[in-house]
Amino acid sequence: VQLQASGGGLVQAGGSLRLSCAASGRTFSIYDMGWFRQAPGKEREFVAAVSRSGGNVYYADSVKGRFTISRNNAKNTVDLQMNSLESEDTAAYYCAAGSTTVLVSRSASGYDYWGQGTQVTVSS
Repeated sequence: VQLQASGGGLVQAGGSLRLSCAASGRTFSIYDMGWFRQAPGKEREFVAAVSRSGGNVYYADSVKGRFTISRNNAKNTVDLQMNSLESEDTAAYYCAAGSTTVLVSRSASGYDYWGQGTQVTVSS
């Protein structure tokens, strides 16, 4: 499956952005979908994930209550709505697809396919 992320940009602290990831290729609904981020000099970290049906969602503690992940299996898309953005949210954001784990993974190793990053910069 090929993944294309979009929606990044520059926003002031307290603002909002909506990231979108479009998938093409194999059947989208067989994949758990996740969003990860990586800031300069830091390791890639889990942000949010959604199960194959969309019925279960998971968030990192740092974004819980501010970010919302959703997917549309008819449109082969997964979105990440980011509200109340903070300077600490500045990073390259990556969407990922995985189908090899029984449970939705919070680890990058649980995902098989990755999109290119989209940069989110939050100015304070």
